[in-house]
Amino acid sequence: MEIKEARFLISNSVIEKCPVPDKPEYAFIGRSNVGKSSLINMLTNKKSLAKISGNPGKTRLINHFIINEEWYLVDLPGYGYAKVPINERKKWEKFLRKYILQRENLYCLFVLIDSRHEPQAVDLEFMEWVGISEIPFSIIFTKTDKLKPEELEKNLKVYQEKMFETWETMPGYFISSAETGEGKEDILNFIESVNQS
Repeated sequence: MEIKEARFLISNSVIEKCPVPDKPEYAFIGRSNVGKSSLINMLTNKKSLAKISGNPGKTRLINHFIINEEWYLVDLPGYGYAKVPINERKKWEKFLRKYILQRENLYCLFVLIDSRHEPQAVDLEFMEWVGISEIPFSIIFTKTDKLKPEELEKNLKVYQEKMFETWETMPGYFISSAETGEGKEDILNFIESVNQS
């Protein structure tokens, strides 16, 4: 798939104000500072479609983008650590969970994981909740350019072993780097195949 057009539509924290659910939707989520905005910009060939920040917790709203006038790409707030008051963080989590559970045209939730780190409880718990809720999701391991091939292979093996403690099969996953463009073709081809199925 080639992305010819990507444009911002709307930001909000109210599910009912999201665009009419008449097109396939793919949402991106992960812990704060996992490289979500960089990945979205890499996938869409836009340098600043999604706002990049060094401050964890910058994305605080559900951001909808329309891609090729055919499907929605959604940038969701990060979960886990962020320098924001706990009551505000709980408010985010509430509307995030509501979006994930109620958005009828959500074809796939991409859960972003920093490939440099060992499995984090917050990620594992989130994916377990998504799985129990029967939400289709895939993992995207980010920042793979920061690791040597053997380090990446070792980290992925550790992750798989950890996942197999609670999962019968490993969820589908992609290897990506916003710096090198690795994973772009695989992720977009996956989206295209789901759209056509």
